[in-house]
Amino acid sequence: MLDDTDRRLLRYLQSDPAIPVSDLAQRCTITPATAARRIDRLTGEGVLRGQHAIIDWSALGFTVEVSLRFTLDKGDPRGFDEFLAEARKIPQVVEIQTFLGRVDVRLSVIARDMAHYRALYRDRILTLPHISELEALVHISTIKMAETLPI
Repeated sequence: MLDDTDRRLLRYLQSDPAIPVSDLAQRCTITPATAARRIDRLTGEGVLRGQHAIIDWSALGFTVEVSLRFTLDKGDPRGFDEFLAEARKIPQVVEIQTFLGRVDVRLSVIARDMAHYRALYRDRILTLPHISELEALVHISTIKMAETLPI
């Protein structure tokens, strides 16, 4: 269970993952040793899974993002695993989600431009195994992207 100090630590880490432990401790009114122990405990319990950089794909020249929704052919019991294994091999697939319902899998794909996307679609996406249905949604804009949790 998280207490108020744990929640404060997590809030500050969400807003500034690179904050030094001494500054974090000061903001939470605890000692640096206590802050470090609590961070280690939260990491060990799987609450805090790590710190990472968030890279803006468009700054690197990726201007197209497409959400692909797949319904898979259920005829082969290994089909789902084979599809996922092949999808993981495509570097431009930046997210894979699975669902219960009509849609089985969603891939988020980035490309430099529409010509690059067309080539990916033709050469890599359409060659994925066990596709029964496929729907493509081209991303227009992001209205909200929460990078923090309401702790």
